[in-house]
Order: sequence, then structure tokens, then C-alpha cells
Amino acid sequence: MRPIPLSAALLAATVASPAMAQDEEATLWRLFVADQATGTVTALDLDAPENRWTFELGGPARLYPTASGEAVVAVQSDDDRVDFLSSGIALDGHGDHADIRIEDPAQIEGNLTGPRPFHVVTHDGISAINFDRGGYATFLGEDDILAGSMAGAWFEQAHAHHGFATPFGEWVVSSVASDEPVEEGELPPRAGLQVFTPGGEPVGEMQTCTDLHGEAISGDMLVAGCADGIATVRIEDGAPVTGLLPYPDDASGESTGHLLGARAMQIFLGDYGDDTLLVISPEEQPAMIPVELPYREVDTIFDPARPQYAYVFTEDGPLHRLNLLSAEIEDSRQVTQPYSMDGHWRDPRPRLALADDRIVLTDPNAAVLRVLEAGSLDETGTIPLRGLPYNIIAIGGSGLTH
Repeated sequence: MRPIPLSAALLAATVASPAMAQDEEATLWRLFVADQATGTVTALDLDAPENRWTFELGGPARLYPTASGEAVVAVQSDDDRVDFLSSGIALDGHGDHADIRIEDPAQIEGNLTGPRPFHVVTHDGISAINFDRGGYATFLGEDDILAGSMAGAWFEQAHAHHGFATPFGEWVVSSVASDEPVEEGELPPRAGLQVFTPGGEPVGEMQTCTDLHGEAISGDMLVAGCADGIATVRIEDGAPVTGLLPYPDDASGESTGHLLGARAMQIFLGDYGDDTLLVISPEEQPAMIPVELPYREVDTIFDPARPQYAYVFTEDGPLHRLNLLSAEIEDSRQVTQPYSMDGHWRDPRPRLALADDRIVLTDPNAAVLRVLEAGSLDETGTIPLRGLPYNIIAIGGSGLTH
């Protein structure tokens, strides 16, 4: 048999390949919304909200995406349970393009139970779930979650407390509780931040961090809020180094209890009391710049596609666009009726999610999701949802289908 010329063979392979002929670009953003009063979680496609799925869990849930967004962690603190959902969206990057696989979302078989799960920190592909009244954190890889394998790795803490632990490079960073005795049924206060080996051996000295609350990771740095400043952990010359950034000299004497970390640049945003935010740039001077808000903050989210921006919803009902580089509010739009921050911390109030160039805001009192254009902050539509839509996350992106 005479050999086929190389040019002809390549042409034949190209014509015969159905994958090459059928490659199409697809974009999908899917929302997951937890009800404030029940265990209902609703998933829906943002551009086709009639495509929706309902999952009934044990109780009201706080939702967190896993590292790639292929799964959703649903933490039900009051019901001592953590369930997991498959988002139905898988993105696989290939440098010059990404592939996307789209399926229906589904509940993953298997769950975690334990004493009051609360904070979830996802880093290096691991979701770390802290069980406040158990004195331990469970570390789960995304592949294990998707496979329904919930054994994970445990990290034991010296005392049960409201804190966190997360893998960080070759080590584990964990909050540390005070040794002071407490009344029966009470949890001890947080005293500091400590680096450990995976086996639980301390590395270096504990960084004092009184009233530690809130954590975030950006680049090679982890930060946590303290009464006296922002505790930091970073890797320098192959070893973990801790430190403390003091609050600004002219600050109001408040402290930070909630933090966000950017992905595309090393910058953090933290609350500072009820109506002030701190833009935190650890390598800059000053390291912290206060941003005063017109009313108390309800929810804040970073814009991953435009990393210089964050969006802040305040209790009087508007959404504000904050430029992190200038530490100034650039624009504001009234979106809802006022939602007072007085009352219980878990009262139904709006929460934010980002879906590329769109902001989605839950409006529990109106039982709708409000969709806004990120550039103008103009509302472009609403999506009705039964009950009290509360916690929300958006998962999605663009890629080629095969």
C-alpha cells in the first residue's frame, strides 16, 4: 500500500474530527441561593432562570464554592451538618482557551456532621471547615468532595472555639483560643494566630491576636482581624513568618471582624466598626486607608474580573462601587428599600454575588433577585424566588464545548 502524503493525512484528520467541527463557545453563570428560614437551596441559570433546581437540606445554609466552583459547600451551623452540591459546571483551562462542561446541578451523596460547623476557608484546592464546638477542622480536597468521599483530614485544636484552620503551603494556620476558664456551655475567646505542622506541632511563636475574627488570603499572605490590628502570615525564604499591622493612628478604636482578599493583586478589604471599611495593602504606606460609608455596611464583595473594584451594599438601600486603588466610592445607585442593621445578625438582609459583568443582589423582603450591570450599577432585571432569598453565590464562566 502506498503511503498517504502527510498533508493529505492532516487534512483527512481535520475533516474527520467531530470535536474540531463541533467546537462552540458557551457562557453560563449559575446562581445558588439559600433561603433564610428553611433548608431550601435553589439553583438557577442566570440567563435562563426558568432552568432551576431545588434542594432541601436540614436547615438554613451558608454557601461557599470550592476551589474551581465544581462543588458548593452548604454549611448548616444550627443543624450540625454540612452538605455538598455539584454545580454542574466544570472549567478546564488550557492557556490560550478554556473548555467548559455543563450538566444539571445535583446533590452529592455523603455529608459531614459535627458540633456547629461554621467558617470555611478554601485555599490550594482544599476546603477547610471549622467545627466550632468540636475543636477541630476537616480538610477536604475538591476531588474527594465530588466523589462523595468525606473522610478528609482532621486538624485538632487545643480548645473548641469559634475560629478557623487552613492548609497554607506546607503548614497549617489556625486560630488559637485562650486557656482561661469559661462558664459551662461557653466557648473561650480567641487569643492568637499560630502556624503548625500538619501533625499539629507549633512552628515559631504564636502571634497575639486578641478577639481574632475573620480571615482572608491574597497572594502569598493570610490575614486575620484582631482587636489591635491585622495579624499576618506569609512565607519568606521557605518559612512562615507572622506579624501584626497596627490600625491607623487616627482610626476610631474599632476593630476588623470580616475580611476579603483579592486574587489578581495583593489587597484586602475589611470592615472597621459598622460604617467604615479599611483598604489594606500590606506592602504600601500607609498599609490601611479608612473609607467612611454613609450608613452601616450590610454586605461587600470583590469584583474578580475588575480587581480594582469592590461593591458595597449599605442599610439605606443603595449599592456603592468602591475603587480600591483610590480608596474612594466612585458611584452609588439606590437598589432596595432600607434594611436596618438593628436586630438579630441573621435577620434576612441582601447579599451580593458577581457573575462576570453582572451583580446579583438578593432582596428577601421583595422575594426577588435583582440583577445589575457592574459598570453602570443600573438594574437590568429581577428574578422572582419563593421564600426569603438570602445567601447567594455565582459559579460559571466561558469556554469551548466539545
